[in-house]
Amino acid sequence: MRAAWIAAFLAALLAVDTQVSLHEQFALGAVTWIVLMAVARTLAVERQAQVAVVVCAATIAEVTGSILWGVYHYRLHNLPTFVPPAHGLVFVAGLSLAEALRRNARVLVAVAAVAATTWGVLGLTALPRTDAAGALGVPLLLAFLWRSRARAAYAGVFLVVGCLELYGTAIGTWRWTPTLPGLGIPDGNPPSGVASGYVWFDVMALLLAPRLLGLVRRRRAAQPIEQPQVA
Repeated sequence: MRAAWIAAFLAALLAVDTQVSLHEQFALGAVTWIVLMAVARTLAVERQAQVAVVVCAATIAEVTGSILWGVYHYRLHNLPTFVPPAHGLVFVAGLSLAEALRRNARVLVAVAAVAATTWGVLGLTALPRTDAAGALGVPLLLAFLWRSRARAAYAGVFLVVGCLELYGTAIGTWRWTPTLPGLGIPDGNPPSGVASGYVWFDVMALLLAPRLLGLVRRRRAAQPIEQPQVA
C-alpha cells in the first residue's frame, strides 16, 4: 500500500508540475518535503539514514547531470525543488515494494531483469530513438540484480523508477537530450539504463547509512553528561 500511494502521489506531482509557474513550483517542493518527512517518521532509524543519503547523492547527481552536463532538462530548465525529496520517496517506494513481495523476491528480481534487458535491446533495435547510452547502464543493473544481497530492493526501485521515467517524459516534465553532450552517444528518452544510477544511490545508502549512524552515536556517547547542580 505504501508503494502504491507514494507512486500515486509522485504521478500527481509530476502532472501538476506541467501546469505551474516557477513560484508555484516552490509550493510543490514544500509539499513534497513535508510528505517525505512524514513518511520518514514511520521508518526505522536505519532507513531514515538511508533516505538521507539517497537524497544527498541524488541531488548531487541531478545538479551534475541536468544543470552542469545537460544530459536532460526539466520543463523550466531548472532543478525543481520537489526533485530532491521525490528521490527519497522513490527509494522508500522501491523498498516498500520489495518488502511487500518478499515472499516472491525471486520473481520480482526476474521481472526487473527481463524488463531491463528487453528495454535495452529495444533501445538498440526498435525504439524511435537509438539508446546506446542507456544500454551501457543495463549490464551494471543486471550485475547488481544477480550478485547483490539487496537485489530485491534494487529490483523494486528499478520498477518504480522505470514507470516514473516513462510517465515523466511522456507528459513533458523532463526530457533527455538525443545524444550525450560532448560524447555524441545516442541516448533514449528516457534511457533504458537510467535506473542504474539509482542503483548507485541505493548502494551508497546501504553502505554509508550505518557508518553515518555509527558516527552520530559515537559523538553522542562522547558528549559529557551534565550533572545536576546542588543548591
